[in-house]
Amino acid sequence: MSAERNPEFFSGKGIKIGIIGCGYVGLPLALRFSDVGQHVTGFDLDKTKVEKLNAGQTYIQHIPAEKIREHVQAKRFDATTDFRRLRDMDAILICVPTPLDERREPDLTYVEQTAKSIAPNLQRRQLVVLESTTYPGTTEELVLPILEAGGLKCPVSAGIGASEVQPDFYLAFSPEREDPGNKQYGLAQIPKVVGGVNPASGRAAAGLYAQIVSRVVPVSSTRAAEMVKLLENIFRCVNIALVNELKQLSLRMGLDIWEVIDSAATKPFGFMPFYPGPGLGGHCIPVDPYYLSWKAREYDFATRFIELAGEINTEMPYHVVNAVAAALNQREKSIKGSKILVLGVAYKKDVDDLRESPSLKLLELLAEKGADLDYNDPYFPKLFKMRHYDFSDKRSVELAPKNVASYDCVLIATDHSAYDYNAIVRDAKLVVDSRNATRRVKEHREKIVNC
Repeated sequence: MSAERNPEFFSGKGIKIGIIGCGYVGLPLALRFSDVGQHVTGFDLDKTKVEKLNAGQTYIQHIPAEKIREHVQAKRFDATTDFRRLRDMDAILICVPTPLDERREPDLTYVEQTAKSIAPNLQRRQLVVLESTTYPGTTEELVLPILEAGGLKCPVSAGIGASEVQPDFYLAFSPEREDPGNKQYGLAQIPKVVGGVNPASGRAAAGLYAQIVSRVVPVSSTRAAEMVKLLENIFRCVNIALVNELKQLSLRMGLDIWEVIDSAATKPFGFMPFYPGPGLGGHCIPVDPYYLSWKAREYDFATRFIELAGEINTEMPYHVVNAVAAALNQREKSIKGSKILVLGVAYKKDVDDLRESPSLKLLELLAEKGADLDYNDPYFPKLFKMRHYDFSDKRSVELAPKNVASYDCVLIATDHSAYDYNAIVRDAKLVVDSRNATRRVKEHREKIVNC
């Protein structure tokens, strides 16, 4: 089989695909390849996830169990914790987390451990693709040497006009562009950027992804592909920081920043609306800019825009907590001892995703100031211990009128569509709105403080 795996092989049918990491990125990717008839095996260390998947169950709200069950029953998808099965795959896609450590520096532990799991199982002419967001150079400098340690080689010859080489295996980078909850653009509609460490690797990866997306965008190298993803998210990070700063200025000037943004967005060219909030969340925007600023130090280069944007966005939860304190103070109450209900712990509306959610930082800061805290989120009946937070004693409270009325303050941190904001404002003593979620509420506006 390995002799047949030239780059064109990966454009065909009957390909066995292994996807390492069955989370928000890996699972949708696995199901999309299964949709087009390929056989996919999901690899994960979490036995509970693997058991659920093989039973046709889901653990991600926007992925229906019926879809998983369909592919499992058709024998197009299965999951395993046995990484020895990687040697049976034609292509191996890496979809593992790339968080920051306590010093806000890249933590590539998961990528490194995954590469070490692949290395003893690597077969001739297999294709390996890293999808995890990271700094330019990771694929070549970290993943490649680990994979080559067993004797198989994949020479680096990327770039326009690079000479053709015949690698023992193929290696590429293709950044994930998953946007949980986005109903307009799913995986199939989003173009896929692909860069190989050599032309053969790039062609192999492009051929594979062309089967599941509307368009493949080849770039000259893995470094270029890695930089593409960082640019996309840094662009958003910087612009969100801009509107977060303008929101604070507008509050002092007595202006409605939301009105200003919506009016500016009527311009048909030269402007793209971004919206303020209580901070950044998700697995990309709060994290990715720091990957590039860290790497830039190697080149004696200060990424001032990126670092300033990071400072502004990191400061937003503190701004919201100060707004809560000021609003309570206006009502002759201290934040210490006040009962506060936080609405929404997901990082954005209508998703069951807690990663880097600013709501978690808000809970931590309010607890430090002595508030008596509860939360409500329709997607999280209870909380659990996480990488940086432990709210495992908390459960979502019911939004019954008497419950809402019992709190000194209701803080809207995530603007889920399921919330009845008219009822919340009617029943609450005080509402602090960090998302402009109450903009259409007409009555009892004297209870609302926008921040």
